[in-house]
Amino acid sequence: METTADDPAVELERALFSRVDAQDLDAIARLAADVNRAELTRLVHTTPPLQSALLFRVLGKDDAIAVFDALPPGYQAELLQNLREPDVAQIIDGLDPDDRAELFSELPAGVVQRLMSGLDPQERAMTTAVLGYPRTAIGRYMSPEVLSIHGEWTAEQAMEIVRTRIDGPETIYLLPVVSQGRQLMGVVSLRNLLEAEAQTPEALMRDLARDAISVHALTDREEAARTFLSHRLIAMPVVDEEDRLIGILTMDDVLDIVDEEDAEDTARSGGSEPLDRSYLSSTILRIVRSRIVWLLVLAVSAILTVQVLEVYEDRLDQVVVLALFIPLLTGTGGNTGNQAATTVTRALAVGEVRIRDLGRVIWRELRVGAVLGSVLGTLGLLVAGLVYGWAIGFVIGLTLLSICIMAATVGGLMPIIAKRVGADPAVFSNPFISTFCDATGLILYFTIATAVLGLR
Repeated sequence: METTADDPAVELERALFSRVDAQDLDAIARLAADVNRAELTRLVHTTPPLQSALLFRVLGKDDAIAVFDALPPGYQAELLQNLREPDVAQIIDGLDPDDRAELFSELPAGVVQRLMSGLDPQERAMTTAVLGYPRTAIGRYMSPEVLSIHGEWTAEQAMEIVRTRIDGPETIYLLPVVSQGRQLMGVVSLRNLLEAEAQTPEALMRDLARDAISVHALTDREEAARTFLSHRLIAMPVVDEEDRLIGILTMDDVLDIVDEEDAEDTARSGGSEPLDRSYLSSTILRIVRSRIVWLLVLAVSAILTVQVLEVYEDRLDQVVVLALFIPLLTGTGGNTGNQAATTVTRALAVGEVRIRDLGRVIWRELRVGAVLGSVLGTLGLLVAGLVYGWAIGFVIGLTLLSICIMAATVGGLMPIIAKRVGADPAVFSNPFISTFCDATGLILYFTIATAVLGLR
């Protein structure tokens, strides 16, 4: 929703920039008191670090921790560098172990050691456990603060434990049921536990538990998040190699992972790298760095297209009209390939397509390309034939058919190959496929023209 001139958030934003030199914290604090947390988070995230730190210093403890927790880890690290030591200690203490571990990944080792030393032993141990997993593993995003229920407890005993420990765990709405050695036996919802306490208080938890959908701590974070969402869970236990319960994954963690992965895929499919902070608070140099590498790579790869044109330059000299259709053909090839790549990349992300489905995908996209090419090729044949002669029309029609088949097949193939070799499918999506289809499409075009028109 757009803000108006009388909106407290607008007034606060103006004050941050107009009073920053005077350090008028009292005036900023009064304005901030009338702004909700969502707007405070937006202001902290979208203003430069100096103004963000100034605003952050006037927030109350609860607001400060809530706002800080909603920021991306990269921006959290920059914000800490502009805060005073007491403010930093208060924030670090208020974070959950998984959020704290993600933040520490963005900070220098010396700073992390200093901050870790200020934590109490229990918090330090939980944070260290989460930091022990790779950044791409779901164990890095789980919460070790999990309330588990012993399988031999009765419903009445289990409910009593829940009531006494209600404030500590990450969630109590889904409770893992474990054996004596903490092996996961199943899960029980809080609702079912309440019903059992009221109706059959002596029932054992191992009898009440249902089969658990769990995930191994070393599972790739995106795969785990997609599994979570596909089963519409509210929480999912995380286990180690011996199926022992070590943590729990909750909806907020999953949404953060999916948002980050989708932002990364969107940026890379457009030929850039994702920004680690908001667009408005990013410096010009940061934005340039996120784009320049891909532009250079694509510029170099585009030389292939130039080389193809140079090889067939003599054909263009013989039939100049062929040059008129080059933008049409390269554009059609790139668009067809991108459509197929986007569809398959999405299907891979949500688990609809697996690597083993490579043959099925190729066969399906080949047929899709043939149908698309038949429609576009017929249209190209008629239009080009009526204007430039039927020989040229036949060349254009046959080329469109060939390009659509090739581009759709390659577009569906590349994301699966990328997944197979451990690369991000989005990297092999739109930019590279467009360049490949441009060059290959031109080769098909001039080969068909040479054969049909009898060129030498």
